[in-house]
Amino acid sequence: MDTIYQLKKLSLRCPTSCYVFKFEIIHHIEERILEKKLKETIEQDISLFPKAAVVTKDTWEKSVLNTDSPVLVEFYASWCGPCRMVHRIIDEIAGEYAGRLSCFILNTDDDFPIAEDYEIKAVPVVLLFKNGEKRESVVGTMPKDFYIAAIERVLKS
Repeated sequence: MDTIYQLKKLSLRCPTSCYVFKFEIIHHIEERILEKKLKETIEQDISLFPKAAVVTKDTWEKSVLNTDSPVLVEFYASWCGPCRMVHRIIDEIAGEYAGRLSCFILNTDDDFPIAEDYEIKAVPVVLLFKNGEKRESVVGTMPKDFYIAAIERVLKS
């Protein structure tokens, strides 16, 4: 930062009209450096938030059906583009509702029998469970508010 500051001082002393141009370039460089540091800090902070865990047929009963806390499960497929969009939302929700809601993801290609049990015909689908029973479902790619509304209904029930 000292080098940039010195360049800024030199450019301001320049009697020609180009000093404004030099100042803008230096200012732009400072912004890029700050943006990069901010981005790194945010990425580091985001990695500390809880994310949706993977649930499989082996862990389904323990994680989803036999738990006292409400549970959200996103049914997805690795080849599904819209599922990736929903997955980002579910990861955000997992962080925001940590301690009040358990969030999981289930790959329907790997664990088809579970998807079949809940009549999942297409992905993405988000199911909400409470006391082992399915209470809400959100089918397709929806705005975050749809998921939040369903979660709030389940939490209040």
